[in-house]
Amino acid sequence: MSFFDDGEETAPRPSTRAPRPSAAVPPQRPQPRRPQHLAGTLPLDQHTVVVRRRFAAGVGVVVLIVIILIVNGCLKSEKQQELKAYNRNVSQLAQESDANVSRPLFSTLAGAGGKSALNVEVQIDQLRIQAQKLAERAKSLSVPGDMTGAQQNLLLVFDLRAEGLTKVAALAPTALGGQGKQASTSIAGDMEIFLASDVLYSQRVAPLIQQTLASDGIAGLSTAPSRFLPNIGWLEPTTALARITGQASAASPSGETLSGHHGSALKGVSVGTNTLEGEPTLNHIHGGSNPTFTAQVENAGEFPETNVKVDVTVTAGGKQFKASHVIEKTEPGKTLSVDIPVTGVPLGVASKVEVDVEPVPGETNHEGTKGTFLAIIEK
Repeated sequence: MSFFDDGEETAPRPSTRAPRPSAAVPPQRPQPRRPQHLAGTLPLDQHTVVVRRRFAAGVGVVVLIVIILIVNGCLKSEKQQELKAYNRNVSQLAQESDANVSRPLFSTLAGAGGKSALNVEVQIDQLRIQAQKLAERAKSLSVPGDMTGAQQNLLLVFDLRAEGLTKVAALAPTALGGQGKQASTSIAGDMEIFLASDVLYSQRVAPLIQQTLASDGIAGLSTAPSRFLPNIGWLEPTTALARITGQASAASPSGETLSGHHGSALKGVSVGTNTLEGEPTLNHIHGGSNPTFTAQVENAGEFPETNVKVDVTVTAGGKQFKASHVIEKTEPGKTLSVDIPVTGVPLGVASKVEVDVEPVPGETNHEGTKGTFLAIIEK
């Protein structure tokens, strides 16, 4: 026994090596620690997902709104273009009807008794065909839904004009075959068809188009006027006969004014190449402070007239600027252009332009002798 032995059994020293796990007991892996969160809060990952979802939903809503606005804008723009195109097509038809059918017709009828009867009949028949073609073109127009009312009246306008041409063409041989007096009554009656078409166009077609344009936010776009019957003198059988035969005279041998239809008509007013549109259209006139107004004056009666006076009055800046021109002589059914310069008109100011053809002796109907225009006169 050693000196250090105390009579006790010496305890075995612990081994520094960890005991090997038994093959029967599998080793236990340490469990990962879960992050601790405050009470009532979501885990960090789930909260991030919720935020991202809400953000994505907000972005989606904004994108959807933008898409809707773009689509609506495109649809509105497309609709406006369709309305503008319809107005443009109607205006073109109206202008062609006046220039290519009405004016040639009444030019042919005036003094037809002194022309070749065959040529007159052929010309009127060709105009009848042209009127029918215009009616067909009116039917083939692309019509926006809002213009249905205007289109229905437009079709009636051109159908009436084609019908009137057909009846006049049928009466032409009789009127030029020595029975002008009998045919003139029927021709004057047929002229009422043209008058009805003018009333329909001015009171229904053009206003309905303008109302539709305005309701869709389209401003400053005018619809061309149309007047097929040049003046109401053609509604009187005696006047129609006098114009067709060309046998009317201006005065009796004593110099007194003969009974019958006397009068003038204002057919249009322009400054340079700018044709003025009647109120409420605002015309922009480029002519400086001394613009020259060109008035187209027609002898709407059955007799030649002398000393026909045309007045122009421009009201601007609280002042009136006036000028006149006297036409020495006008012939029945003929139109003359007269230039009337007005000086000292202020520039850039809203102006009111009034053009008036003064009555001639014996004139009782003053319809169509005056024109009123709104304008801004510029350099």
